[in-house]
Amino acid sequence: MTVNFKMRENSLFAILLRSPYWISFLIAGALGVVASMTLPRQYASMGAFAGGPFFIIGVIAAWKQLRGISPARASKLIDEINRMAWPAFADAIEESFKLEGYAVTRCAGAGADFEVEKSQRRTMVSCKRWKAARHGVEPLRELQAAAAERGAECVYMATGEVTENARRFAAENGIDLMQGARLAQFLRKAVALKK
Repeated sequence: MTVNFKMRENSLFAILLRSPYWISFLIAGALGVVASMTLPRQYASMGAFAGGPFFIIGVIAAWKQLRGISPARASKLIDEINRMAWPAFADAIEESFKLEGYAVTRCAGAGADFEVEKSQRRTMVSCKRWKAARHGVEPLRELQAAAAERGAECVYMATGEVTENARRFAAENGIDLMQGARLAQFLRKAVALKK
């Protein structure tokens, strides 16, 4: 039995993972100092470890931020992505998945544009409408239907705004919305190769 742990988007640790890493280190240090000062003398040394979980979150956030791209670079990449024609964008998507170790198959028909597979996990990817200014529920329903036929997970890629109803539908149906800096991060190597 596989258990997937998914952190709630607005939990304290999830917010700290998205925040600058030094904030977690600051909280860890402050908690350690306060706990050391307020605990009885025989336990004061243990108080230093009170901020341990925040220190670990800080390390994870620092690792992600050092490996990630800056907001300015992400914005520039999104602009480049929006200027691409479908064939170039599709090639970049395919190359990005291959660089991540996926087997990639292009799909014909409604719902999904790619089927990717890695470690016996199949995912249907919809990205043909990536440039749309607003993304509603309908393309997500089509993706979900295509994924249900194949027993696969779903990823929907977009550079424009995803409506609140579409976000709710995606959350309720396990559809991964990849957009903004995350999409730019995913495509950066493939876009750089095209230059």
